[in-house]
Amino acid sequence: MSAPLTPPPPPHEHSPHGGWQPPSAGQPAATSGDGAVPDDAVAGHGGRAGWYGWYAQDGPGMKRELGEAAVVTVAVALCGVLLGVLWWWLAPRVPLVGDLAGDNWVVYLKDTEGEQAIGVDGTFTLLALAFGAVSALAVFLVRRSGGVPLVVALGVGGLLGSLLAWRLGVWLGPAQDVVAHARDVGKGVTFDAPLKLSAKGALLAWPFAGLVVHLGLIALFGPRDPGPCPPADPYVPQPPHDGSPKA
Repeated sequence: MSAPLTPPPPPHEHSPHGGWQPPSAGQPAATSGDGAVPDDAVAGHGGRAGWYGWYAQDGPGMKRELGEAAVVTVAVALCGVLLGVLWWWLAPRVPLVGDLAGDNWVVYLKDTEGEQAIGVDGTFTLLALAFGAVSALAVFLVRRSGGVPLVVALGVGGLLGSLLAWRLGVWLGPAQDVVAHARDVGKGVTFDAPLKLSAKGALLAWPFAGLVVHLGLIALFGPRDPGPCPPADPYVPQPPHDGSPKA
């Protein structure tokens, strides 16, 4: 009987399809006392050392994003000052008239069929939508990569800016005490009603527009993640790393 042409594989040798390759000649694999491979030897294969390295690299990036988000929140909220001034300047005036009923003053609308009150809410809503779109564009141009902290900061800053604009516009507008105002101007004299936001849902126009526009810009012009590389075929010979042709 003749001997087999190919010798059997040596013991404890892994298949080439496995995750480990046998150590080359003269380079024995480092093992612990019980034969296990230490963590630093498997750092590139999901070991604890590799996990710690990933966490250390990701930590400063998250801190930077949170810092940028805080700056965006404050900057967007301060833009509410400009929105409040524009609302006070552009909103239509609601005319009121005071009259005496005995010893008491009565205030009523001069034009009962007028739509000035609706125009006040509409002006605030349109201005807030424009501010939301502009703020989203500015944030996207500053940081195109986006991120969850920036999106949250844009929404929170828009809501704070709307609240600031609302209260500032009311403060800049006519006096809130309409009876005292009617008494000061006299009977039958027309005066402007206080600036009032009847539709409180208009406060959400700024953050809503900001989120929609920002997400749309990220989807259209944001950076794209590279596609996954196909795994190398172990049966196809690979060229050397130095680029020289294989002999």
